Amino acid sequence: MGSRMSNPTVLVPELIPVAGALAKATGSGSLPEGPMGLAGLRIGQIVGSTYLIIRSTEALRKAGETEERIAAVVSWRNAPYFTGAERAALALAEGVFLPAAGGERVSDALYAEAAEHFDEKALATLMIGIGQVAFWSAVAVIGKPVPGVADEETWR
Repeated sequence: MGSRMSNPTVLVPELIPVAGALAKATGSGSLPEGPMGLAGLRIGQIVGSTYLIIRSTEALRKAGETEERIAAVVSWRNAPYFTGAERAALALAEGVFLPAAGGERVSDALYAEAAEHFDEKALATLMIGIGQVAFWSAVAVIGKPVPGVADEETWR
């Protein structure tokens, strides 16, 4: 099974410096890898992208995450494995990507909870990281890159 399209960064090369700048911003060290990596996996699960799920789990394993924590992301609210900061990041990811019964996706209470665990720069980095995953989620869901293969084989 192949992807639906060619590599979008080849088709639209102007994307490369933008993607690089976002990666640099979110990888600046102002936010620990754990919360963002776990949130990225949760977003992949929510949007139903095998490609994003595989990429996220590979990155989490490479960062030293345990199989128990990776497997428990889907049920993080009931799992004993996550810190308060990780739970706040997962809640923000769900707030952005899941419909809200009450209307507002990220309530003041949810924002305040996250702000208790992250300083302003780290929270801004997390927000940008969630936005970055949102961008790549659209690319993955529409273009359907092939999961679990070398990068050069991902796109047709």
